[in-house]
Amino acid sequence: MSVLVNKDSRIVVQGFTGNEGTFHAGQMIEYGTNVIGGVTPGKGGTSHLDRPVFNTVEQSVKEAGANVSIIFVPPAFAADAIMEAAEAGIGLVVAITEGIPTKDMIMVKEYLRGRNTRLVGPNCPGVITPGEAKVGIMPGFVFKKGTVGVVSKSGTLTYEAADQVVKAGLGISTAIGIGGDPIIGTTTLEAVQLFMNDPETEGIIMIGEIGGSLEAEAARWIKSNSNKPVVGFIAGQTAPAGRRMGHAGAIVGGAEDTAAAKMKIMAECGIHVVDSPAVIGATMATVLGKVTA
Repeated sequence: MSVLVNKDSRIVVQGFTGNEGTFHAGQMIEYGTNVIGGVTPGKGGTSHLDRPVFNTVEQSVKEAGANVSIIFVPPAFAADAIMEAAEAGIGLVVAITEGIPTKDMIMVKEYLRGRNTRLVGPNCPGVITPGEAKVGIMPGFVFKKGTVGVVSKSGTLTYEAADQVVKAGLGISTAIGIGGDPIIGTTTLEAVQLFMNDPETEGIIMIGEIGGSLEAEAARWIKSNSNKPVVGFIAGQTAPAGRRMGHAGAIVGGAEDTAAAKMKIMAECGIHVVDSPAVIGATMATVLGKVTA
């Protein structure tokens, strides 16, 4: 069983004919993802990458049955693109775009409240269910099908964790890159809950970073509700207080925002915390009792 996306997902690409949309849509199609077409206003009725182009997301839903959207729209227009997808009834929106203004995302969060649309991102690598669907920008060859779920704020560490898991003789059920902006759609806790409820996910890797309280919230829920082992890592262990590191949300603002504080909370909540991403896979193999000779 997969989480969020699978071989039956029908993906529409917003910003389809732009440079980023073209390149990554091509990679997704090459991977075997069921991309049914794309949206570029004013180019409806044409074809791109041997797929139809629609003027609106609503058209892609009505004419091609789109139920997942991936967004490669420039920052100034990305919020409108997310809301357009939600208005059209898209169930999952994956926003890859980086640099969306915080005030725009506040508006998006309020707009999505009460709607049956899940947002992943923005500023994220996307979602991949190995062998079925790659809805994002991650290197598909790194991921092998298996039973370990990955939730990560960092795109690069998502790939690193997947590589370590595969090298340990395991594989990935689904990997979700939630993004590192201050305001995002799906939180660490929500992603963890998806994996906890997935019968084919045996273990979970939770990768966070300095800034915010997402990891602490997830850890405390795990302590009371977990029925699967969780391996955790926090990036930014040497980051100085008050300085943003990489992501817009990665800035230490409170006592629980530091890497050390988060790692302490996670460990106290029963998560197997590692100091280096290089041992994520081996640690998961050990806690699952699947260490190979």
